[in-house]
Amino acid sequence: MLASENFPTHHFKNSIYKPYNGANQSTHVEDLASVSKTLTLNTSSSSDTVVIEKLSNNNKINTTNNNNNNNNNCNGNDNALSSFVASHPAAEFEGFIRACVDEIIQLAVFQGTNRSSKVVEWHEPAELRQLFDFELRNKGESQDKLRQLLRETIRFSVKTGHPYFINQLYSGVDPYALVGQWLTDALNPSVYTYEVAPVFTLMEEQVLAEMRRIVGFPDNGHGDGIFCPGGSIANGYAISCARHKYSPESKTKGLFGAKPLIIFTSEDAHYSVEKLAMFMGFGSEHVRKIATNELGKMRLDDLEKQIQLCLDNNWQPLMVSATAGTTVLGAFDELTGISELCRKHNMWMHVDAAWGGGALMSKKYRHLLNGIERADSVTWNPHKLLSASQQCSTFLTRHSQILGQSHSTNATYLFQKDKFYDTSYDTGDKHIQCGRRADVFKFWFMWKAKGSKGFEAHVEQVFSMAEFFTAKLRERPGFELVMDHPECTNITFWYVPPSIRQMERNQEFYDKLHKVAPKVKEAMIKKGSMMITYQPLRKLPNFFRLVLQNSCLEESDMIYFLNEIESLAQKL
Repeated sequence: MLASENFPTHHFKNSIYKPYNGANQSTHVEDLASVSKTLTLNTSSSSDTVVIEKLSNNNKINTTNNNNNNNNNCNGNDNALSSFVASHPAAEFEGFIRACVDEIIQLAVFQGTNRSSKVVEWHEPAELRQLFDFELRNKGESQDKLRQLLRETIRFSVKTGHPYFINQLYSGVDPYALVGQWLTDALNPSVYTYEVAPVFTLMEEQVLAEMRRIVGFPDNGHGDGIFCPGGSIANGYAISCARHKYSPESKTKGLFGAKPLIIFTSEDAHYSVEKLAMFMGFGSEHVRKIATNELGKMRLDDLEKQIQLCLDNNWQPLMVSATAGTTVLGAFDELTGISELCRKHNMWMHVDAAWGGGALMSKKYRHLLNGIERADSVTWNPHKLLSASQQCSTFLTRHSQILGQSHSTNATYLFQKDKFYDTSYDTGDKHIQCGRRADVFKFWFMWKAKGSKGFEAHVEQVFSMAEFFTAKLRERPGFELVMDHPECTNITFWYVPPSIRQMERNQEFYDKLHKVAPKVKEAMIKKGSMMITYQPLRKLPNFFRLVLQNSCLEESDMIYFLNEIESLAQKL
């Protein structure tokens, strides 16, 4: 029977976890070298049973397995290394690996994402330190102990793939992305030269080219791109490329004594724009925060005013980092208008579409990003709206040579030009990392499985649920929208408990309302029933922010969210 068939599908009531009792857990620890009994590990296949037995007076492990390859025995006979386990999947570990993977599938993938399960089993840090064995020791642990630790890690972790985890701009466990991530870890590649990552090098080229075509860059998506360790780094690449285009001497001479380079971004933009500017030596004062309107969009009149102020001070306006899907309100900046100002003042235009970029996959919603095709560069994170596994982030640009020009150092121990193959496929010199994960595979594997039509259906499902939730929220007493007409799948709202519902809307009322969301959040986490975030925004008191990107969610789930918040807040 499949693990997925063992669990109910009804909505959350009580935890399926049994109460934890540390006293009942075995405290006897054996290291791998002192196993004194026969261990039979049943794997997912009844024919694959691995027997591990201790041989007398030595540390050899005799393994009965379908594949008896002597080359897999890497532990040797040296008594000085009797407790050492080589970092190699020797045949005797197949049963352990299969057993661990089976428990991950059962407990994390299916049980951990079932609606009847808790999203989190909450413990304060001091308590968790008592419940969980974090200590590192000189001697290794037994396989039984390691499997226990595996189970407890799953148990005490937040189940971000749970349908009721709506706390961040990522959620869900896509089965194809999961398999892709596992294979990536099994192969453990580093994508910097073709010789060590031939498949993933060509795969990146294909996926990034298709993403540029979807963005709408000219000449059928001509340009370049790279998979990055997060959208923050992708935004940093944009700053670096803009700096090189308009101040190429800075690559060798730095910013010392040069005319100040100014970056413009929305006051609601992701903090990474300011952080990366600080990291790269611009200084936070050279990042100008542009005011937003009532919809959360960058005000073009304030942008033009700030640009003119820079020109009046003989500073160089370098770039505008627009946002397509702000973190809190989900607002999409007016990209066409921003592009006109960038063209007028000869500035780089970047679009941080880390969150909202997934809408480009839908004919119905891609209009939200009209004008993105005019950008010099784009950040787009498939691990957000498209629900790929973390991390899966891309930097895309229309300039085909700019990444290499900005970052190459021509290290001859890695990027030799006299190799026996076309070294233009050695992409590592254009990025700031050396080692780099093959984050492309999980996304490519998803894309092959679902097709572009599948991604379109996914996007339209989560937008549909956001619209349904918004409509139902309007009907419910006590719920009030922060944004009357959300653009993305961010729905921001307050819940006003009955105890303050009749109060005059004065400072006392808003002070009381400010305390509601934190109290409700605390209650839901301690209960484990759901996770939703909250925040203030400028002068607004704390409000809830529901974000949807898990396409398994249904209308009944939207009703559940409203009911649960209402129930937890009734007595406040």
